[in-house]
Amino acid sequence: MISEDLPTPADLARFSLAAQHPLTLEWCSEAERLANLAEEHAFDLQLATDLKLAGKRAEFINVGPPVEAYLNRWVSVSSDLDAMLSIRFKGMDVGKPFVDVSVTSRPVTVTDLPALVETAGHEYGGFNAPRIRIWSAAETFFDLRPDLRVLAAPLAELGGGEVAPGLSLKPTADLSSYADAQAAYAAVDAAHPKHPGQAGLLCEEDLQETIDAGTMFDVIWRGRWSGYAGTLAKTKNGLPAQSVQEMLLAPHARGLGFGSSLSVLLARHLSADRRVLSGTIHGENRGALAAARRAGRHNIGGWWWVPTVN
Repeated sequence: MISEDLPTPADLARFSLAAQHPLTLEWCSEAERLANLAEEHAFDLQLATDLKLAGKRAEFINVGPPVEAYLNRWVSVSSDLDAMLSIRFKGMDVGKPFVDVSVTSRPVTVTDLPALVETAGHEYGGFNAPRIRIWSAAETFFDLRPDLRVLAAPLAELGGGEVAPGLSLKPTADLSSYADAQAAYAAVDAAHPKHPGQAGLLCEEDLQETIDAGTMFDVIWRGRWSGYAGTLAKTKNGLPAQSVQEMLLAPHARGLGFGSSLSVLLARHLSADRRVLSGTIHGENRGALAAARRAGRHNIGGWWWVPTVN
């Protein structure tokens, strides 16, 4: 079923801007940010009307419901709250469905959660999603479990931070260290069982894209390859950003407090760029969150999991 009376991309942009962290309003003009948000949310509207695209999703996911069930829905949640809902699968795992609340007509509050859960169940009941996901700029939200948090700051504010002695970046030339990066992630996964659900290595194709953009760097410590740090120019939350694609330290360089240095070094290498350095970190990855904040990045919001069943 295709939603009726859909908002425009400009409407969704205004709604989305109202839910962003106040600090970020200083990082970009309102006109530019609204234009960026409208472009970002245009895809939400396409997913609400494009049956061909919904068909491709249905074919790829293949969990039973008809094509129309994969469309986004613009729905009335309560007398003063409308929302754009979509069916998603965490990590594209068909066993992990959830309903994403991608845009709301005003910021979500705790009192909205029961109505959002009920509406999500009504719209996407055929998927038996055990949870919904909401966005909030708040650093804590009732007793909900976090998903990803966005840590960001203007590049111009980060370059003056401290860098650990002997640590540097150099442009990555090729994929010759990819096996070392795989081994580094495997070592972290083995030491920290929750880590595989919190972060993972870029695939070779995506890593090559970042290399080609000239914004992927080898981390060098004491003359030795010690990790990756890289970004891609994108718009994130309506902000012109250098979006963190990879920030990895090899086992021999971990536990030494180098994490915050990587954000500072990236800012120095990208100093001519007037964008924001922005990256997502899992809300339960305390070490990575602390490192980003030590570098001067701010926790500007993120996503929260709301269970649909007790």
